[in-house]
Amino acid sequence: MLVLMCSNATEQDIERVANLLESKGFRPLVSHGEARTVVHAIGIVEIDQRDLELLPGVDEVVKLTTNYKLAARASQGVDTVIEVNGVKFGGKYTGLIAGPCTIESYDQVDKTAQELKDSNVKIIRGGAFKPRTSPYAFQGLGEEGLKIIRSVADNHGMAVASEIMEVSQLEMFEKYVDILQIGARNMQNFNLLREVGRAHKPVILKRGLSSTYEEWLMSAEYIMAGGNNQVILCERGIRTFEKFTRNTLDLTAIPVIKKLSHLPIIVDPSHATGLRDKVEPMSRAAVAAGCDGLIIEVHYDPDSAICDGAQSLYPLQYQELYKQIKQIAPIIGKEIL
Repeated sequence: MLVLMCSNATEQDIERVANLLESKGFRPLVSHGEARTVVHAIGIVEIDQRDLELLPGVDEVVKLTTNYKLAARASQGVDTVIEVNGVKFGGKYTGLIAGPCTIESYDQVDKTAQELKDSNVKIIRGGAFKPRTSPYAFQGLGEEGLKIIRSVADNHGMAVASEIMEVSQLEMFEKYVDILQIGARNMQNFNLLREVGRAHKPVILKRGLSSTYEEWLMSAEYIMAGGNNQVILCERGIRTFEKFTRNTLDLTAIPVIKKLSHLPIIVDPSHATGLRDKVEPMSRAAVAAGCDGLIIEVHYDPDSAICDGAQSLYPLQYQELYKQIKQIAPIIGKEIL
C-alpha cells in the first residue's frame, strides 16, 4: 500500500501517517520525491483505507496488486536515477561500465584502465571472486584482486564494480568496491540480498539464468526492503535451447521492466552472447531499445586473458563502440555523459 502525500504536506503530517501505519502492524518507509512524499506501508495487515485518507496532508491511498511493492512503477512517479562517480543510470541517462572479466594482475588492470580512460570510462569492472562452472577453473585472486583494482581505480579517477559471492565478504567489499554486483547464480540467494540491503552502496542485480521478470523484481524487493533503494537491474541473457551463443539476450526485458518498475535496467552483452563480434551489435541494439546502461568486458590483450577473452573487446573496438552509442542515445532521448 502507498500513501501519497500532498505537495504541501508537513513533516508532522508524514510522521502522523507513519505512526498510524506502525500502530496497525505495518513497517512504514518514507520516500521523499521531487514532487511529493510517498509513505510505503510494508506488510500484509488489513486496514481501512479511510483511516489514512482522512489524515491531514494525505492526497491518495493506493493499494498495490504486485508482490514487489518498493520496486513497482506505481510506488513513485519518476524513474530512479543512480549516480556513481559522475556516471548516471536511469531516467534520461545511459551509464557505462567496462573492464576485464577477471582481475589477473596489477599490470593487466592498469593497462586496461588506461585504455578505458581514453574512452571516458569512469567505472571499471573486474572480478576478484569468480563463480566458475568448473571447480578447476581460475577462481580469482580474492582480496588481493580487490586491492589491485581499488588501487588502479584510484590512480585513474575511477569507481569500482565487482561481484560479491557470499555474506561473509560484505565487510571486505565495502572497503574496496563502489558498486556491489550480485551475479546471476546468486539472484535468489536471499540471505545475501538481505545483507546488501543493509549496505549503503549501489547494487547491480543480474537476472538469473532462467528467472522470470517477476522473480527478478522480487529479488530487487529483498534488497530494497532492507533499506537500500540503489538497485540497478542487469539483463545478462537467459538460458534457452540455442547453443550458438553463450546465452540468449532478452532485450524485451528493457521495455517490460520500464513498465513494471522505476529501477534502472542495464545490459551485459558480453555474458549474454559470449562472442566478441556479437557484443558490439547487441550493445547498439540495447541502447536503441532504451537501456539505462551497459556493462562490457574489455581487456587490453584479450587473446592472453585467463578467462572469457573470447567475449572481451579490444580497447580500440570499445572506443569505436563508444562513438556509435553516443550517436544512438540522443535519437531516443537518452544521454551518455
